[in-house]
Amino acid sequence: MVAKTSALSIAHILRMKDAGEKIAVVTAYDFPTGRMADAAGIDVILVGDSVASVVQGRPTTLGVRLEETIYHTEMVQRAATRALVVADVPFPYCQLGPEEAVRACARVVKETNVGAVKIEGGAKRAETVRAVVEAGIPVLGHCGLAPQSVKAQGYRIQRDLDRLLEDALAIQEAGAFAIVLECVQRDYAEEVTRKLRVPTIGIGAGAGCDGQILVFHDLFNFADGEPTERPKHARVYRDLHKIIDEGLREYVSDVKEGRFPNDTESFGASK
Repeated sequence: MVAKTSALSIAHILRMKDAGEKIAVVTAYDFPTGRMADAAGIDVILVGDSVASVVQGRPTTLGVRLEETIYHTEMVQRAATRALVVADVPFPYCQLGPEEAVRACARVVKETNVGAVKIEGGAKRAETVRAVVEAGIPVLGHCGLAPQSVKAQGYRIQRDLDRLLEDALAIQEAGAFAIVLECVQRDYAEEVTRKLRVPTIGIGAGAGCDGQILVFHDLFNFADGEPTERPKHARVYRDLHKIIDEGLREYVSDVKEGRFPNDTESFGASK
């Protein structure tokens, strides 16, 4: 069954920038996390290719398949009744040129009814972004650190303001409705935000962006539990790793010692 359309539109997101209202964005990868994010008032839910690292246990995002993006996006879209859901187009579809990108994006939208797609890359991807937008598919851009280009560029902070401005403006003019700025010096991110008509969504880019995005699993210390393994920009709002670890250990102990299940958790004997 095709998922329903979310309530928040692209026009609403654009009006938030004009009104000075910050945009709250979070990643989610399945129905339960999508439903929780939506109910909490998150404006945009990104089904990120970060699923590779935080769910699949891969070292980079490069291994995510298009079928997996569709699988996770459909679940999140079905969960969201308010938030705009965006699907991250995985490597290498947008790197292969406009025609291949349009084909992949159209399949994602057709099979999930998602509200928009995210395309990573700056000026080099402008032609691709334009082609996807002209095909009737809204695009969230992504400049700064480029995880899909890790093999060529590595993970590093964007320290070239002229390049960043060139990339962001090119993606805006190609038709993107908003742009993620990842791991960018905060003064650079502020400068870009001032010069763009469309909203900027920061991740490791300071408070001057029009909105912020964090990975669900980072927000709640869900996966690793070690503070040194978290990104500098990822604030932990609740330590679910500790809570879950304690609960699992207690469950193991109760099973081993015969304390679970008790009489109230068991069905009575048949007569």
